[in-house]
Amino acid sequence: MGVIHSVAEFFKDGGAMMYPILLIGLVGLAIAIERMVTITRAQMHTKAMWAKVEPSLGEGDFEKARKIVGDDNNPLGRLLGAGLAMQGAVRRRDDVEKAMQEGIMEIVPRLEKRTHYLGTFANLATLVGLLGTVAGLIGAFGAVAAANPVEKANLLSASISEAMNCTAFGLGTAVPLLFMHAFLTARTQNLVESLETAAIKYLNVLSLRMSRASQASVQNIRAA
Repeated sequence: MGVIHSVAEFFKDGGAMMYPILLIGLVGLAIAIERMVTITRAQMHTKAMWAKVEPSLGEGDFEKARKIVGDDNNPLGRLLGAGLAMQGAVRRRDDVEKAMQEGIMEIVPRLEKRTHYLGTFANLATLVGLLGTVAGLIGAFGAVAAANPVEKANLLSASISEAMNCTAFGLGTAVPLLFMHAFLTARTQNLVESLETAAIKYLNVLSLRMSRASQASVQNIRAA
């Protein structure tokens, strides 16, 4: 109970600006949790999906790969689905690559969605904390001006201490938000890189199959 009471007193002494900072922190935490769950699920699904589809791609069985991918709405499923759909309609690697690049351009914004708010909220928490401190100091000096000269030093010291609570709370909220922003950005980048690697592997397999098919056609023509 002593810790809870101390926290409650700290929050109360910070003034009205403590409430906006608390709201910013709670919204930022909710976004961080949602993004963490989404990205973690996407990473797990990407690994599972690639483990299933890679053997079919290596064998050149694109029809089986299309069935495995199906209507999967996860990042790798959408990416490979776009490439496999184009591969079944055209014979040029460039067209398939363009289709997958378009898929990446659609997928990345979804993975990065809302993550940038964490950096913004961190800055807001810091600025609101400073604003609360400045407002508290203005009120403190105003109260000191009308106080008894004997009490001025003690009153000013207590008022400044209370005003600084707002800055401390703002910084204490901003630091975790910045850390979560950096962490989620790195996780998202790792996921995007794994998708790009999968796309390159698929395109390399496709190029190899096309090259072998072209060589076989040439040999058949010469044999005829």
